[in-house]
Amino acid sequence: MTGNPAKIGVLTISDRASAGIYEDISGPAIRDWLARALSVSFELDMRVIPDGFERVRDEIIDMADVSGCCLVLTTGGTGPAPRDLTPEATLAACHREMPGFGELMRMKSLEQTPTAILSRQTAAHRGACLVVNLPGSPRSIDLCLSAVFPAIPYCVELIGGSWLDTHAEVVTTVRPKK
Repeated sequence: MTGNPAKIGVLTISDRASAGIYEDISGPAIRDWLARALSVSFELDMRVIPDGFERVRDEIIDMADVSGCCLVLTTGGTGPAPRDLTPEATLAACHREMPGFGELMRMKSLEQTPTAILSRQTAAHRGACLVVNLPGSPRSIDLCLSAVFPAIPYCVELIGGSWLDTHAEVVTTVRPKK
């Protein structure tokens, strides 16, 4: 497909990374994974913000409505700590939850570590923008993206977003045969 490149948001949610206390490695891990996996041209809108409900909700809304992202991948804020409010903010920003994404990410993560049961990742969409909450560690990001990404291009297509496709040697996009 030709046309404008797909716009994808990468939103790192971390008090410490946003304050410059440590370097954000999660956002770049997502960026690098997308660069390997996607076979279509795309632009990234990368942001680093502190934890907290309102800020996360507002950034998701801005990325979907103003920046025109067809996909927003968040990282951080999905644990049980008091300021980990990414799932709540995602659901407040979006119109419909897509719980299968979180279920699959937890299932795959539980194969690696028993603490994955503490993860609260989910996904939802706001109009033509799919939002997927990923964990914070680069290793877990790779595991979770590899698990759920086969369905992401078709989901984005179904909700009216940009055309996404992948390099089959990294991850195979699954679409029903027409």
